[in-house]
Amino acid sequence: MASIKERALALFEKLHLEIFERLSAADRSASTRMDEWTHEQGGGGKTYILKDGSILEKAGVNFSAVTSRLSETLATRINTQPQNIFATGTSLVIHPFSPMIPTVHMNLRYLELENGDAWFGGGMDMTPWYFFDEDARHFHRVLKSVCDRHEPSFYTRFKKNCDEYFYIKHRNEARGVGGIFFDYLREDKEHSIHFVGDVGHVFLDAYLPIAERRKNEPWGDREKMWQLIRRGRYAEFNLLYDRGTLFGLETRGRTESILMSLPPEVKWEYDHQAEPNSRESALVEVLQKPREWA
Repeated sequence: MASIKERALALFEKLHLEIFERLSAADRSASTRMDEWTHEQGGGGKTYILKDGSILEKAGVNFSAVTSRLSETLATRINTQPQNIFATGTSLVIHPFSPMIPTVHMNLRYLELENGDAWFGGGMDMTPWYFFDEDARHFHRVLKSVCDRHEPSFYTRFKKNCDEYFYIKHRNEARGVGGIFFDYLREDKEHSIHFVGDVGHVFLDAYLPIAERRKNEPWGDREKMWQLIRRGRYAEFNLLYDRGTLFGLETRGRTESILMSLPPEVKWEYDHQAEPNSRESALVEVLQKPREWA
């Protein structure tokens, strides 16, 4: 029987292609590009980019399987000694053109240390620019359903992790309406690989119905400006706090693939405030306190 490492690699490579193909089918007007790359210490990956479509302004879908050396800083961060590490996973970020369609992110990964320690991690979260209660509830119900199939406590635990992780401390607000986030699943790897695979397979069921529902929602210059300003918050989180971004850069991963998560267009307005009692302020209110969606 194949090892967990071999099965995880095969799982993430398959998910990577399946998600790209479904996104391509959902927005046939988007142009596509695939880059295959190698890592200087071993392994490599593939990056698919879809852009300038009727729905997808910019979307990136990554697969990687690399070997590198943990620095003192990274080893201390994960409470171990400097040593070789193998990491494989798939990650994606979708930045839609319409301000009415939320941005979404998913990352699933498996890491294995030279000393034999290994674990799964990952999750997904959604970042709307305009708030629709039914969209947040749909997204979370799909995630709760997949969690409940594996362990009744998963959704509550992993939603809380997500609310705490995707929090922009210097803004005192969440990045979006959350989702699930988990790490260091190491006790039962057989169970974990099935759970992670199921999470990957429900991602588009959680997101595409929302994109389909909102793609014809009317918007204008005001809404686009708000989206660009809020994308600034997204960029701030990714560059200041996101562990995946920092890990990739510190292990000398492919910079273009790591930073594909950033929005294609962003705006920072000095001391911009949402108008009271507006649709924009309604979103800010939601982001200032986690809610129960499922």
